[in-house]
Amino acid sequence: MHYKTEFNIISFYEFINLTEIEQLKSELIRFLKKRNSKGTILLAKEGLNGTISIKKNYSLEFKNFINKILKKKIFFKTHNYSEHVFLRLKIKIKSEIIKMGKKNIQPYKKTGHRVVPDEWDKLIADKNTVLVDTRNNYESKIGTFKGSILVNSANFREFPEWVKKNEKKIKNRKIAMFCTGGVRCEKASSYLRTNGFKNVFQLNGGIISYLQQTKNKSKNWVGECFVFDERVSINENLSKGNYDQCFACRTPINDKDKISEMFRKGISCPHCYDMTTTKQKKSFEERTKQISLAKKKRIKHLGS
Repeated sequence: MHYKTEFNIISFYEFINLTEIEQLKSELIRFLKKRNSKGTILLAKEGLNGTISIKKNYSLEFKNFINKILKKKIFFKTHNYSEHVFLRLKIKIKSEIIKMGKKNIQPYKKTGHRVVPDEWDKLIADKNTVLVDTRNNYESKIGTFKGSILVNSANFREFPEWVKKNEKKIKNRKIAMFCTGGVRCEKASSYLRTNGFKNVFQLNGGIISYLQQTKNKSKNWVGECFVFDERVSINENLSKGNYDQCFACRTPINDKDKISEMFRKGISCPHCYDMTTTKQKKSFEERTKQISLAKKKRIKHLGS
């Protein structure tokens, strides 16, 4: 079954003061294209954040390359897969690697206490702990930890407002936060610490590391985990889950959604059918045709 471990999916982030970002982008593109790697990496003054799929034999070389660039060893989350999980390679320069829109948040200086997966279940069993899912609503919808409070945001910029509304509920308790890979709750925990919250904890390595290391033995995790690649979701074994994604609204959709009269592949689903105009649906239909044609010709459509 050698083919199952042919590729590594590597997720990583680091809050660190980056300089010469354009040069770094060029170096990453050159390195990764040469090794036919695919994925997305975001670069900003505050650090880098990315996930790539790469042939297993290049995995260590890539990690050493990143560590050399950053002049420090960082934490990589790695698991095996049978193929690329991205369509292409994208490296982008952004104002933030995870967008909150708040200044003076410096996770590389101040953050929450990192809790390793093996100790997470004990922390969240404490009655004085409030468990917070910092992810967006479409992510939490398909899976989360039992008993968690959902921030339920449309995007991460809404997190500070959520904190303001829920301050009394969480202020004097242990706050245990989690997200997919760790980057979001690291910035969220830094925001809380900067704003006077004391007992702030974060799941080190996020849900992915938790599932990988604990195998979900306690069954505290329920459902699937949304991932930002072609798999859409993964189950507790880190295999591809049961969800696809609606092209129009990006919501995860299951088999029940697909048998709905409102579902048309690439055009609409029950979650967005009434939210898009006829003109938009026609545009999605045309785009879906172009992507299909491109696949048949074995070329990548720019919008796919």
